[in-house]
Amino acid sequence: MQAVADEVFKALADPTRRAIFERLARDGEQTVHALTDHSGVSQPAVSKHLSVLKLAHLVRDRREGRETHYRAHPQALAPLIDWMKFYGVFWRDRFDDLELLLERMDRK
Repeated sequence: MQAVADEVFKALADPTRRAIFERLARDGEQTVHALTDHSGVSQPAVSKHLSVLKLAHLVRDRREGRETHYRAHPQALAPLIDWMKFYGVFWRDRFDDLELLLERMDRK
């Protein structure tokens, strides 16, 4: 499970990859050419970014003739969400402890 989470974090660490993933999640399935037109980087660079996203299972592809169409696979964010939930509980508990401490200090 940790290896999967690491791949998701690595894939989304790059701002261009995050932008590509967000665009696919927001706008739906697109070709490499359509993604290149809006990315500000070359087609080979977009293809490399898509390969990294695909290895992390964040995007899926399908061939149609000469074109490859990519779509976001948001369910692959589950390890990231689990990690964030863990730390959400961690910090909530710490703030609760701090609040109790401050209340005890006020009573003295």
